[in-house]
Amino acid sequence: MIRWLAIAFLVLFAGTAAAQSVDFPSVAVGSSAAGPEVKGWVYKPAGPGPFPAVILAHSCAGVNAHTAVWGRLLVSWGYLALAPDSFGPRGTKAVCTTPNVVTPNMRISDIAGALDYLATRPDVIKGKIGIIGHSHGGSTVIRSVQKRFGLAQRGLAGGVAYYPGCNPQFDTSISVPVLLLAGDKDDWTSADRCRQMVAGLAQPALVDAVYYPNAYHSFDSQVADRNVPGAAGKTHHLAYDPAGAPDAEARTKAFFAKILR
Repeated sequence: MIRWLAIAFLVLFAGTAAAQSVDFPSVAVGSSAAGPEVKGWVYKPAGPGPFPAVILAHSCAGVNAHTAVWGRLLVSWGYLALAPDSFGPRGTKAVCTTPNVVTPNMRISDIAGALDYLATRPDVIKGKIGIIGHSHGGSTVIRSVQKRFGLAQRGLAGGVAYYPGCNPQFDTSISVPVLLLAGDKDDWTSADRCRQMVAGLAQPALVDAVYYPNAYHSFDSQVADRNVPGAAGKTHHLAYDPAGAPDAEARTKAFFAKILR
């Protein structure tokens, strides 16, 4: 476990050092009020571009080693990646035990701001912007692609949601393509609620949902199996899935190639 933590720290340090820090406004959109100015990290491929871009929405743990790993992976696929920090400007580092401090709905204003910021960059291809998020960030993805927020008109082409918290009652109007990746053994964000959400969509064909039978929460993160605290005193199991993780990564790469190339 100590070895994995040391590796994660080194990856985070290296990834952050290689990324460019940027600031941009959070923008009110729909029911999501503007938040404080957002700090973000840009991971950029070599060369002048322009490149398609992907917004990277962090988990309930905030910007960390996992963010850096995905930022660098997206760069290796040829995308400019922007990782906004939705927690720091709002005075917190993580919300895993306090999910209502910063909600996915609040983060929509940051995603709108990120889209507007990317539209100003000459090294980003206009209209070729996707989003990917994990857990709390996955829920942010699901909320971002709802028609009522109009982010498609800001250039959002589609999104990938890893083990999101799905809301069958409110997330009914997905309007751009989505790849949804969930684990059937997830005891934090229920895969069955995602099944219910997809079944109730006005356009269910927009969602390609994949459910991994042996996957727990955080199944793409290559660290030791562990139990972590959540809200209301609950504890959740996190584990890497050696079968699901590479399949999900391959699907993610193919999905972005389809909608952004």
